[in-house]
Amino acid sequence: MSVDPYREIVLDKDGDGPAGQAAELVALARRGVTDLVVFAHGWNNSPSGATLLYSDFFAPFPGLLAPGVEAGYAGVIWPSMMFADDPVPDFRALVTTLPEKERTIVRLTELLALAPPEEAAFAEFGGLLRELADSGGEGFAAADGLPEFLVADPLETCALFTAALDGTAPEAAFGDGLGRLWKGGREALRQAAYYVMKRRAGHVGERGLGPLLAEVARAAPGLRVHLVGHSMGARLVAYALRGLPGALRPVRSMTLLQGAFSHYAFAARLPHDPDRSGALRDMQLRVRGPVVACHSRHDTALGVMYPLASRGAGDSASLAEPLGRLAARDPRWGAIGWDGVQGVPGAARRTLATVLRDGVPASGCVSVDAAEAVRSHSDVRRPELARVVVSAARIGRR
Repeated sequence: MSVDPYREIVLDKDGDGPAGQAAELVALARRGVTDLVVFAHGWNNSPSGATLLYSDFFAPFPGLLAPGVEAGYAGVIWPSMMFADDPVPDFRALVTTLPEKERTIVRLTELLALAPPEEAAFAEFGGLLRELADSGGEGFAAADGLPEFLVADPLETCALFTAALDGTAPEAAFGDGLGRLWKGGREALRQAAYYVMKRRAGHVGERGLGPLLAEVARAAPGLRVHLVGHSMGARLVAYALRGLPGALRPVRSMTLLQGAFSHYAFAARLPHDPDRSGALRDMQLRVRGPVVACHSRHDTALGVMYPLASRGAGDSASLAEPLGRLAARDPRWGAIGWDGVQGVPGAARRTLATVLRDGVPASGCVSVDAAEAVRSHSDVRRPELARVVVSAARIGRR
């Protein structure tokens, strides 16, 4: 690890972790740590990969801190898997992350390898995807909204994803026979795994990290906490705010790096449905300082595939709606890591260059266009982003 003191916060899929983790963080405060920077990774295949990300990201921090700031660092280790620009999740990573679904995953990968050109095979594939995502589980549809691709005709779904990957119209995907549509099937499997991780990240944040931070705040009320999350880890730290009792406000800043959740999450009213609000409505008010969303137009995972995965069931538009209009772009399904915070009046917008020169605003939601530094979804090991976190936390040199 590039920094010291550093601790790891280990949470399982239910948000539970080993006893004594809060006490270890409280001990840092009693040793003189004034500010604790907590980073949650996105989709990683192993804890060691997450630790390496933390070490790389934290490396610039000691040289950026103002005199008198004693920083401590923590990395959240939670069971997740890769969601990058790869065409299909790694089989071993899927089984490791979802061991209870091994038989389902084995059959899914068999179908993808065999690519049978029969409609019955696609029907079986669709059923297995729903089984992977626990679509029959209690609260499944109510909690996050069942994505359209899991309830639509599997052939339509695979055609849509094939067209999205090829940059063509969905109807063109049928031109060379059904066997070609398994290319879209691989993407459908990735998106189903994404959906499982989406629910898991929110659950771990709200049921795990939030209550742990509350325990720390009660024992060490002077410790200033700064949350950082990448991809699904951004969703995790944002949902941790829902797990904090309203009277406790230990979080002084939150920085979301290429966040893989809705850009309307903090909105009091959805522009396309004014009777509904974002899932994290007003949660930004539980942060004493700014909530910063770094976004990049180069993030194709969030710019194209995230909207496809996030479409809700019951949408009046067809699943086979042209990709250009969906990803251009129907704003209902946009990611906060693609175009920043939306639907929050007064939310500031800055370029990365402006923030590096003038600093982050002291409060409220702030969207930072980081495209000049961030060239892909996983491209967050950047000293410029470390400087954004330090500026948002108000712990940097003037």
